[in-house]
Amino acid sequence: MDKIHNLITDRWSPVAFDEREVEYEKIHLLFEAAKWAPSSRNAQPWRFIFATREMSDYKVFLDFMTETNQVWASTAPLLVMPLAQIISTYKNRPNRLAYYEVGMAVGNLLVQATAMGLMVHQMSGYDVERAKETLVIPTRYEPMSIMAIGYKGKPASLPSDVAAWEQRDRSRLEISRFLVQGKCK
Repeated sequence: MDKIHNLITDRWSPVAFDEREVEYEKIHLLFEAAKWAPSSRNAQPWRFIFATREMSDYKVFLDFMTETNQVWASTAPLLVMPLAQIISTYKNRPNRLAYYEVGMAVGNLLVQATAMGLMVHQMSGYDVERAKETLVIPTRYEPMSIMAIGYKGKPASLPSDVAAWEQRDRSRLEISRFLVQGKCK
């Protein structure tokens, strides 16, 4: 019997990243993979703002984050913020599929990252309103997560309470908990 591809099962969200920078060619491939996600009318309602450790905006990204996230995310050499275009350029109306389609683009990015030996940890613990204002994000876009991306690091380099996150069990709900036949109860 076939099994789930290891690019899916090997993906996980570490909190310790290696100091090694992510090569520009690999950064480009991450966004190339995202580009190929499906979208209604091929609108591709996603934008990505990124900062590498060498860029001045890197610190700006860190400043948006909660203190807890700053501790570990600051070890990642690449930070990325996906945006959903919630107001479509087609007839200037709400795009109810924007989040769904951006999620597929991010899913492609995650699989590509895993294939290249990169780790990605997504977080929602940041000040969205400050991010919108500071990064001058147009109102037709909504920031989603911030992704910390890099090579696997050593948890021992982090405070022990944060490093303990690396030891947590990876688990998922049983399919029977979310798969519904017929009416949703």
